[in-house]
Amino acid sequence: MRRRYGVGDIQKQQATTTKFKAKSEAITKEQIEKLTEQMETFKTFLETFASKHREQIRDNPEFRRQFLLMCATVGVDPLQSTNNFWTKFSGVGVFYIELAVQVVEVCKATTPQNGGLITIEELLRRVKSSRKSIKHKKEDISIDDILRCIDKISVLGNGIKVFKLNKSYIIQSVPKELSLDHTEIVKLAQSKNGYIHKAMVMKELNWEENRFFRIINDMIMEGLVWLDKQSSEASTLYWFPGLLLPSQMR
Repeated sequence: MRRRYGVGDIQKQQATTTKFKAKSEAITKEQIEKLTEQMETFKTFLETFASKHREQIRDNPEFRRQFLLMCATVGVDPLQSTNNFWTKFSGVGVFYIELAVQVVEVCKATTPQNGGLITIEELLRRVKSSRKSIKHKKEDISIDDILRCIDKISVLGNGIKVFKLNKSYIIQSVPKELSLDHTEIVKLAQSKNGYIHKAMVMKELNWEENRFFRIINDMIMEGLVWLDKQSSEASTLYWFPGLLLPSQMR
């Protein structure tokens, strides 16, 4: 016959469960305390590191990138505030604020020519050129720096967006919302030295003619595309000035 459980057995089971729960909570609390202690130790190490290597952090893009990765492991974001230890000793916060201003200025200045689309390589080149002053001459910058500052200022709703196309990035500095069709046609133009024509798009993207003209006319109206009817090719060419290299603009 099966043994029947009485009230005493149930109480023993409940007591055992309570003990296990209490032990588990105690272990978890101890682990959290140890982890917190380790993170605080690492944070202190980072503070010392930032103070010691301030100039390298500001001047060397790869050194700066590695430093920011270390900060991320302990939940520290030196880019969040200009009034904290990290700004005072590493200078990273101020560095990215200044860089963000320069990025916005370049985007605004080039919009009449490119309609608000610019490759990240061209943006980097122009920002570097604008930084050729005594104050910034030692501070090299990289594509990673450009992406980081755009990521931070994008939360302000200023209209700057980043699109990953092929192995590079396109920066959009106008508030227009690009559809998948817009993005596909920009991606194709990027792979074709900055221009497209109707037959190319219909073949490469398998589009109908009316779909091509609907998208391309929209982009012409927005100033993203230049119409070239003087081309030696049979078809009219459509150039994307934001994708052209400086040598192609001459």
